[in-house]
Amino acid sequence: MPKTNLLGFTAAQLEGLMLSLGERAFHGRQLFKWFYKLRQYDFSRITDLSRDLRTRLAEGYDFRGLTSEHTMLSQDGTRKFLFRLDDGLAIESVLIPEEVGRKTVCISSQVGCPLGCAFCATGKMGGGRNLTVGEIVGQLIFLRDQYGEDAFTNIVLMGMGEPLLNFDNVIEAVKIISAGDGLSVAAKKVTISTAGIIPVIRRLADMKLKVRLAVSLNAALQEKRLRIMPLAKKYPLGQLAEVLKYYTDVTRFRVTFEYILFAGFNDTMDDVMALSHLIRGIPCKINLLAYNPVEGLEFERPSEEAVDWFAKQLYPRAPAVTVRRSRGTDIDAACGQLAAKQRKRRQKDA
Repeated sequence: MPKTNLLGFTAAQLEGLMLSLGERAFHGRQLFKWFYKLRQYDFSRITDLSRDLRTRLAEGYDFRGLTSEHTMLSQDGTRKFLFRLDDGLAIESVLIPEEVGRKTVCISSQVGCPLGCAFCATGKMGGGRNLTVGEIVGQLIFLRDQYGEDAFTNIVLMGMGEPLLNFDNVIEAVKIISAGDGLSVAAKKVTISTAGIIPVIRRLADMKLKVRLAVSLNAALQEKRLRIMPLAKKYPLGQLAEVLKYYTDVTRFRVTFEYILFAGFNDTMDDVMALSHLIRGIPCKINLLAYNPVEGLEFERPSEEAVDWFAKQLYPRAPAVTVRRSRGTDIDAACGQLAAKQRKRRQKDA
């Protein structure tokens, strides 16, 4: 019989496991700390459990993390990891060093993505499946096992997939991430990025978690957003703005708008005015980013001068505007590019 992998088990689930084995529930909390905080996966070394219990656990269970099939290092220090999952599918994580003392990791929440955004490499792959709690958390455990406790300081669920379409597993993963006996990363250091799944944004607001919310906006005119992001038909901009006002009212946290600039598409004065109008009444900051081109897609990267011009026009009309310079362009660090290439190679070899 194959062993049950305990990767992704919450404290409550481990407590339930202990009870099912005829043990006291608090041993589950002990296991939780050993796995996630102390990163000890060898039952024989978990010394505060009885020898008999350790033997029984080793016979039927293990804690198997993710392994990187391929790693790429950019000239700017960005690292990209391709993880091959048990079913043969692949996901990516990107580790981005920033200013001194800050390292952001961008992790995936799905294999592929069903939203089909016209500019996105992951969108080209189509929908695959939701990641399990273990597959989400496993990306972070791998990095700590490789690079130590300070491997990352901030976590962004902005990799492959739409996190709010895998909401339950994402939230369970966040609980493990933010638990003091878990990965012990404060919830305010975790950002969930969404293309705008309105009912789930409202659900997230009502939970009053301390995670931060980012919205991949990319166009503030409905007809333009609909062209590049098909979900705008189901969740139009007006309704999105309304739910974000609700979110900020309930949580008292501001929203981050991610706005990718495409040359000649969403970088005009009309776009500046539309964006400033859309965010009115929403406590927010806006991150501007030049498009990172994807092979086979129609959009082009604007010049740095064009990005700076857009930012200068927007700043008097928006409370906070930041220009984020692209990282890892020499290693195809945009979400899904490496996984898509690996999939093509596998299909070609099959």
